[in-house]
Amino acid sequence: MATSTNPLTEEILLPDGVVGKLDGYILQIRGPLGAVSKDFSKIPVLLKVSGDKVVLTVPSSRRRDKAVLGTAKSIISNMVIGVTKGFTYKLKVVYAHFPITVRVKDKTVYIENFYGERSPRTAEIVGECKVQVQGEDVIVTGIDKEHVGATAANIEQATRIKRKDQRVFLDGIYIYEKVVNP
Repeated sequence: MATSTNPLTEEILLPDGVVGKLDGYILQIRGPLGAVSKDFSKIPVLLKVSGDKVVLTVPSSRRRDKAVLGTAKSIISNMVIGVTKGFTYKLKVVYAHFPITVRVKDKTVYIENFYGERSPRTAEIVGECKVQVQGEDVIVTGIDKEHVGATAANIEQATRIKRKDQRVFLDGIYIYEKVVNP
């Protein structure tokens, strides 16, 4: 089966107040909430910023190139959404017997009294995310979707149960909602 070698091109329009800047392979999107940058050196796509749009080009219309194009397009779209609206992940603290206490200090989240353990479990806050504890909820907000997701995953993984049946021992902190801020 022959494949065409015509290059595929996609355009992403930047809304008002959002500016794109390309420095080598690093794309920076700046908007009202801040700036997000991403290194595209490992992604085989040609980027070009012209005016109020970002132009993406892949060398052919093969299946793999179409997949790479779609991935790059969604990464840039998430960057634009992040600098205009922001992202919020909500996590719920669940416990049956020992009440779990969650504290935030600097770039670390401390989870205390998890199953009555004496030493606190810790989770790293990635990038410029903000973590707030409101009762039984832990709220992670930020403008970079990758950093917000990684921080929420770090908190969730810090309370993972090992060598026990996870269907019975349900204590932990779990992601229950992912929201684009209004």
